[in-house]
Amino acid sequence: MRPFLALISACILLLARSGGAEPVAAGYRLETVHVPGAAFAGLARDGGSLLVTDLARGRLYRRDEDGRLAAFGPVFPHGPDVIGDPTGPYRAARVGAEFVVAQGWTPANADENPLDHSLVAIDSVGETRVISNDFWNPFDFIAADQGFYVVDAARNSVEHVRSDGRKKTLISFRRLPQAPDTLQSLSPTEFAAGSSYEVDAVPTGIALHKGRLYVALFGGFPFLSGAGKIVSIPTAGASEPRLEADGLNAPVAIAFEGGGGMLVLEHGIYDQKQGFVKGSGRLLRFNAAAKSRSTIISGLTRPVSVLIWNETELVVSDLAGNLHFLRRD
Repeated sequence: MRPFLALISACILLLARSGGAEPVAAGYRLETVHVPGAAFAGLARDGGSLLVTDLARGRLYRRDEDGRLAAFGPVFPHGPDVIGDPTGPYRAARVGAEFVVAQGWTPANADENPLDHSLVAIDSVGETRVISNDFWNPFDFIAADQGFYVVDAARNSVEHVRSDGRKKTLISFRRLPQAPDTLQSLSPTEFAAGSSYEVDAVPTGIALHKGRLYVALFGGFPFLSGAGKIVSIPTAGASEPRLEADGLNAPVAIAFEGGGGMLVLEHGIYDQKQGFVKGSGRLLRFNAAAKSRSTIISGLTRPVSVLIWNETELVVSDLAGNLHFLRRD
C-alpha cells in the first residue's frame, strides 16, 4: 500500500476550473483530482470520508478531508472483461458496521474466484462474506427493506436480496426497440430501411425515491445515441415500468437532490471505431415539475458514478482516474 500512497501524494493533480475541457453550468466551480492509472467507479459516503472504488487495482479507498486516499479491505478480482472494459468492485457502501460491495463478473483470462459476480460484505477486520453470488453482473445496489435492491446488468433485471442471501426477481426488463432510421444511419448495408431491431435494456444505476425504484437503462450494443432511458417501478416489483426520462446517451447513474431534482449521469456517445467518445459524458438535472432538463457539467470521459455530498457539493467519478468535485457558489 505504501508505494501507491506515495504515488498519490506525489502525482495528484488539483485543477480548479470554471470552464475549459469540462464546461460547467453557471453557479458551479469545478475541481478535478486525477490519480494516474486509476479507474474510479463507485462513490459513497462513509461518515466524513469519501468512499471510492478503483477497478484498475481492485481496491476500496477512503478519501479524508486532507485529500489523501487510503486503501483498505481485500484486493478484489479485477482486470479487463471480454470487450476490454474494466471489471471489479463496481460499487461500495457503508451499511451499518459493514461495507457492502457489488463485485463484477470474472475478468477475461482469469480463474474463477469466490467473490466473482457477488454482493460481498466486509467486516471491521477486513474479513469478507458473500451475501449472494447468484448474479451475472451486479452493477449497482441500494440498501433497503432488510436487504438490498441490486441491478444485474447482464440479466437485465432488478433483484431484491435479503441479508441472508435469499433473492427475488422484482422485474426483468424487455429488450428495447430501436428506430429503423437510426440504425440505417449507423450502417445502411447492415440495416435495411424499415427494418426493426432491439437491444438489451442493460440496467445500470439505481436509486430509491418516494417509494419507487428508479433504474437507468443503458441500452445494449451498438449503444445508439438517445436510446437510454430512466424508468421506475414500485419497490414491490411486478409492475409495468413507468418512463421517467428518455433520449439519453448511455445513462449509468441516478441521484436525487433534497428538493426532488433528479440527476442523471450519461456515460457518453458511442462510436463504432473508437468506442465511447472522449468528452461526450454529461451530468444532467431533471425538473419534473417544470418538465425540463439542464446540463450541470459536460465534457466528461466515461463517467461512472455521481454522489450528492451535501446541498452545495457533488462528486463524479470516471474511468480515467478522475474525481470531479462540483461546488455550487
